[in-house]
Amino acid sequence: MPKTDKNGNVKVDELPSTLQRSDKKAQETFAKALDSAEEQYGDEERAHRVAYDALKHTHEKVGDHWEPKDESGPSDEQAEGGKNTSRDTAGGVDANASKEHLYDLAQEMDIPDRSNMDKDELVEALQRANERETREARED
Repeated sequence: MPKTDKNGNVKVDELPSTLQRSDKKAQETFAKALDSAEEQYGDEERAHRVAYDALKHTHEKVGDHWEPKDESGPSDEQAEGGKNTSRDTAGGVDANASKEHLYDLAQEMDIPDRSNMDKDELVEALQRANERETREARED
């Protein structure tokens, strides 16, 4: 089902809840990529993967929503590889960001023991925190 109307406007109420809580650019990026991929591939699951990959190039998941990244580009090895890869995804965390950036996000999200974590541990902790906040937001 298209996520944009015939004028190209996003149908916000049809987007995943994390995108409903995100900025207009994130909503447009996801919706337009999803509509295009559904039209091109005719496969809903593949279209969603394509749309999230497009979103992860410009945004990163922070808690229960998506925020613009400082620099565009793939967020993890899976997003870098394209359709023929099956690597682990960081679930919207920009695993390619600097450790300093990841630490700042961990601080913003009040992740305990963050100062003792290496980059991979920060990515995992942020991913868990994002999942928890998304779950909590959906319960409200």
